[in-house]
Amino acid sequence: MITNFFIPELNNHDVQELWFQQDGATCHTARATIDLLKDTFGDCLISRFGPVNWPPRSCDLTPLDYFLWGYVKSLVYADKPQTLDHLEDNIRRVIADIRPKMLEKVIENWTSRLDYI
Repeated sequence: MITNFFIPELNNHDVQELWFQQDGATCHTARATIDLLKDTFGDCLISRFGPVNWPPRSCDLTPLDYFLWGYVKSLVYADKPQTLDHLEDNIRRVIADIRPKMLEKVIENWTSRLDYI
């Protein structure tokens, strides 16, 4: 998915500064995966084996865990997609509809969570 979809899609957008944050799931930290991510994102990789270590299983500190996945999932499955194409269309639509203002609120929430640690 990273090589066939994510990186080509990323190259289609004018992204000036990007950090890639990876969860700590063991299946996501294979040497080949980490090497690919290091080659792609350099020092802007947050991962168990990347240049910036992220505390494992820190779902209260990970916006992807405490916000994005639940938000996306609730909307993607709202109309109970029956085919893979329908599911993919829903995912693309929901992600495309996320606005910068919403992400600003998530980051504000995230920084307040960091104050607790």
